[in-house]
Parts: sequence; structure tokens; C-alpha cells
Amino acid sequence: MKINTIILISFIALLSCKTESNKNDLNENSILQEKGAFVNISRDKYKDQLYGFWLGQCIANWTGLVTEMDKIGNIGEIKTGDFYTRADWGKPDQPSIWGEGIPSDLSPNIDFVFKDIDEVWGADDDTDIEYIYQHLLYTNKTSLLSPEQIRNGWLKYIKSEEENYLWVSNQKAFDLMQDGIYPPETGNPEKNEHFAMIDAQLTTEIFGFFSPARPDIATKIAHLPIQTTARKESEDISKFYVTMYALASLETDKTMKERINWMANKARQILIDSSYPAKMFDYTLKLYKSGLPWEQTRDSIYYKYQVNEEDGYNITSQNLYCNGCFAAGINFAASLVSLFYGEGDLKNTIKIGTLAGWDSDNPTATWGGLIGFMIGKDGIESTFKRKFSNRFNIHRTRQNFPNNGMDTFENMAHKGLIITDMVILEEIGGVFNSEKNIWIIPVDKEINLNLK
Repeated sequence: MKINTIILISFIALLSCKTESNKNDLNENSILQEKGAFVNISRDKYKDQLYGFWLGQCIANWTGLVTEMDKIGNIGEIKTGDFYTRADWGKPDQPSIWGEGIPSDLSPNIDFVFKDIDEVWGADDDTDIEYIYQHLLYTNKTSLLSPEQIRNGWLKYIKSEEENYLWVSNQKAFDLMQDGIYPPETGNPEKNEHFAMIDAQLTTEIFGFFSPARPDIATKIAHLPIQTTARKESEDISKFYVTMYALASLETDKTMKERINWMANKARQILIDSSYPAKMFDYTLKLYKSGLPWEQTRDSIYYKYQVNEEDGYNITSQNLYCNGCFAAGINFAASLVSLFYGEGDLKNTIKIGTLAGWDSDNPTATWGGLIGFMIGKDGIESTFKRKFSNRFNIHRTRQNFPNNGMDTFENMAHKGLIITDMVILEEIGGVFNSEKNIWIIPVDKEINLNLK
């Protein structure tokens, strides 16, 4: 698919024309002027990072799918084989709860899943709704999607038949849309009994990348997409991920481990201290810092939350599917295990997420996309010491896209870049320096100080 260079050149020209007026706007902001809190971000590098997001997410998503729902725990004492450990990496995959005794057909062994340069990555539910949201923002030339745009997009691009790769809250929201209901009512607990499920975590992280260095704006533009399927704690968890993605653009001389920990602790601030997501975060971080192996931390989380339902995490009262294995909470806790113990290393993070249990392709896709963005396309290829396919087939799971659903990561990154231009100009009030091809973005003083 050819990149629409006319749109790109026109938009850059528009940004350049508005540079002086935006500078005036920034100078009139006495608080930011007093703080002197700005960051510069290379637009060229950002495009490569967006490519890295899609590639990293696909590698992690398809690797995590090998073990998806293999291990969800059996309520009670853990027995040998109830969960995977690091010793299981490279060994034969075991059947999932719905596998009817048949292991995954993606790989006979628990290992990375790659697509060679002559192959094509397929869409999955961890990538396809994000793809739809990016497409809607791009084609509607907007920073903020409306209820009508979201509903019309879902109805156009999602198949109505039973095998449409939707689950729980996403499926319920889609059913409500077909009945004439618009977001955010599609995520209203009174209409959608699955509001506490994992769905919004899969579909909205990308909004953080559209608002670099500004998680406040990221959560603003992601608000309606999140509420399309989520409320309460599941909504807060989704905001946590969006915040992590927004902070990923901030580069420092810190190590990847230090950056990840700083980002996570910054994102923790949006969680309500008395809520179970906040307590899950604090508990997982405490066990990680104690030096426990990740397997013991995972097992402790299983006992504390899935078995004993502590800290207000009551999966029984929420009537969650398959003992909560699709619930926002338990998968949030599992994702923190791979995030903390992965320590910013792409391979290790994906490995731990794949082996941790439950909906294992979701945390892997989330952190694979995040770290993939942070290290970019070249960083991913260097990590794995190989090249990958750049082609993506959205029609594996969705429909009605141009070019019979075939796309490239270059084109997907280009569209994301144009959306980021709009958000920085219209929502953030940033400045584009055309000579240096950088964005100048006003940020909170605390963020600015932590970068030094």
C-alpha cells in the first residue's frame, strides 16, 4: 500500500505554518513558562518506534497465543503442572482449556512465533481493534472519536457472524451497537454485564502513543474507547496501560529496567489506593523487590486473588467467565509479573508473559508492543538477530478494509504519525519545528525533572 505523501507533506506544512502561533500559545501559558518544562521528540525516530510497536506486538501476541488459556489454575493448592515454569520454555505445548486435548497449532513447542519476510502477520483480538481505532482517527481526521464514529466503525469493520474474534465485553458491546446503542452506554454495567473483563486492555493502549509524554491527554482521547467496553477497576487498569504507553516516548540515560520501573510507578499514581488494581500493583512490586523467583510471585498472586479473593477482588460476585481467567484483574496482576521480572528485556518479558498463565497473549502483546516501541524496529531485529515480515493482514479477523485487508507496518506507522501530529497540535498545544523535524511538547515539571 503506497504512503499518501501528499497528506503527509500537507500536514507538515500546516504544522509549520502554525508553529509561530503555537509558540505564542505556549508563551501565554504562564505555568508551563515558569516551569520551563518541555521535551523535544524526533518525528523521524517516532515513526520507526511506531513500526517497532506493531512488530513487537505481533511477535509477542503470536508467541503468547501458543499458551493462551493453557494454565488458569485449579482453585485450591497448586499441584505440579497446574502452571508453567521457566523450565517449560522450549518444551511441548499443552492443550488449552478449550483445546479438547490438542495443543496449539501455532507451534509444537512453547517458543517464539515469527513470520519470515515472505510471510504475513495475521491480526488477532490484541491488535485488530487498535487497528480499527487508528484507522478511524486517521480517516476522520480527528483527535477525539465520537460515539457515532466508534459505533459506525465497529459495525463496518467487525463481522456479525459468530466467529468474529470478539469475546465477552467486546462481544456484548457489539451486540448493543447492533441494537442501536452508542458508546459509552455499550460499557454501562447496567447494559453490559461483562464490563469488568479484560477487553479494554487489549484495545486502547495505542492511544498513549498518540500523545507522547502527556498521559493526561492520552487518557482523555482514550476515555470514550475505554468506556465502550469497561467501567470501574477495568477502566482504571486500561488507563494504567495507556499511561505507560504515553510515558514510553520519554528517553533518558537510564537503563531499560530503570525506565520501565519509573514508568510503572508513575502510572501507578492513576490507580485508586483502596482499589484492587492498586493493591495488586503494590503486592506484585513488593514480591519482585524481595527477590522471589517470578514463578513464586505468580503462584502467590493466584492464591491471594483467584483463590482467596483478597483486596476486594471478588470474581465470584462478578460472575466472571471461566473462574475469572478473562477478568481484568488477574490478567493485570499477571502482566505486572512479566513487566517487573522482564526488566525491559524484550525476550525475557515475552517469555515470562507466555509462561505466566491465564490469557497469556494479552500481557505479552501489551509489553511486546511497549518495549518494541521503545527500542524500535532495528532494536527488535538486533534482539532476535533476524529480519521479520512487514506485512499485516487485518482481514484475518476483520473486514471491509482497503487492499483486501493487506497492510504494511510502514504504512501503519505513517498513519499513527499523522494522528500524533494532530494530537500534539490540537490537544497538547505543542510546537512542530520543521527545520529540526522535532515536536516540542510541554510536560509536567515532575516528568521533566525525572528525565535529567
